[in-house]
Amino acid sequence: MKRLLILGAGTAGTMVANHLRTKLPSGWSMSVIDPEPEHLYQPDLLFIPFGTQTPARAKRPRADSLRDVDWIREPVVAVEPDAKCVVLGSGLRLSYDLLVLATGSRTRPEETEGLTGPLWRSEVHDFYTLEGATALHGALENFKGGRLVLNIVEMPIKCPVAPLEFAFLADDYFKRRGMREEVELVYVTPLDGAFTKPIASSVLGGMLEERGIRVESEFNASEVDNDRRVLRSWDERGIDFDLLVTIPTHGGAPVIGASGMGDELDFVPTDRHTLAARDHDGIFVLGDATNLPASKAGSVAHFQAEVLVENLQRVMDGRSPVEGFDGHSNCFIESGAGKAMLIDFNYDVEPLPGKYPLPLVGPMSLMKETRLNHMGKLGFRWAYWNMLLPARPMLIGSRMSLMGKKTALLNPNPSQAASA
Repeated sequence: MKRLLILGAGTAGTMVANHLRTKLPSGWSMSVIDPEPEHLYQPDLLFIPFGTQTPARAKRPRADSLRDVDWIREPVVAVEPDAKCVVLGSGLRLSYDLLVLATGSRTRPEETEGLTGPLWRSEVHDFYTLEGATALHGALENFKGGRLVLNIVEMPIKCPVAPLEFAFLADDYFKRRGMREEVELVYVTPLDGAFTKPIASSVLGGMLEERGIRVESEFNASEVDNDRRVLRSWDERGIDFDLLVTIPTHGGAPVIGASGMGDELDFVPTDRHTLAARDHDGIFVLGDATNLPASKAGSVAHFQAEVLVENLQRVMDGRSPVEGFDGHSNCFIESGAGKAMLIDFNYDVEPLPGKYPLPLVGPMSLMKETRLNHMGKLGFRWAYWNMLLPARPMLIGSRMSLMGKKTALLNPNPSQAASA
């Protein structure tokens, strides 16, 4: 009997396991390895600080999303690619014929000097962990005014639009409390603008400006001075704060570093189209664990999972994997006041205005704030638990389509651009 092992039962690992549960060829077995008893819906972390979601509702028993799947509830302490085995916390060694690394990413606040100092979880907070988002809720409730600084320490991070969403929701939150004029919001980023893609960066930057949110760009954070309440950069700029909300450095899972399989941040070098590990035979990678230049977001894990399932089946049948992943990502961006924006892009095509998923019809609008997009963001929670994780058919394909997008914006000569 040949064995497929999946390390990690987050969004990516769970989808692959549920896709393959009834599709394994004869002579193959599959096991998922993850010690955590609960599954966290990470988009809820954005809403917990503002009191529109509760920590208890953000989690569900992992057993509910891994039904009829062999689930090994132990940590993995090492992967030995040459021996084709993984080592569990108990010391048990499990051999594999194919391995999927869906080990995710984690925040590393300790990488920035002073970030976890005396002000940590009092005047310095994160919202990329359940504990951090919960503590930040209390800090925002008790905030009396002053300068709130939102800082991305460095890229890449999970859900690259979440810091922008936090800024927009903070603006709306303080307006609803009648104290927006007492709060200065400062968005501090290592990027040269609001986003990585020019068209989207211009639109999102304009939205920040309209809301009176100051942007400090190309700011590479070096330390937090707890005594003076100052965030400093490597080029010796300083920004005072009364409340600092940080998106810390991200890195891959510790087991990746311990096994010598990752880059300097413990992300696994991955083929950008097949999702095969570049340096190891018989290993595939998806979700936040990869080093790919694609967003570390749930939608990306969804699109990757469809490609990876096909490639795993092809390899099991003795065929070569296909180059099926194009970097496709789409994200709702909460913008406050019951509205949201939607963006859809891939490796080669940046976010563009238009309609989604159907040309002309939509019903979602791309690169435009609408109430329907906001409803889509909220409705995705149901789809996540009931469609995405169980690997039920979704209408959106893994490859990005140009249909419905204003592609003329990519070319100054309209006669050379096709606009659907």
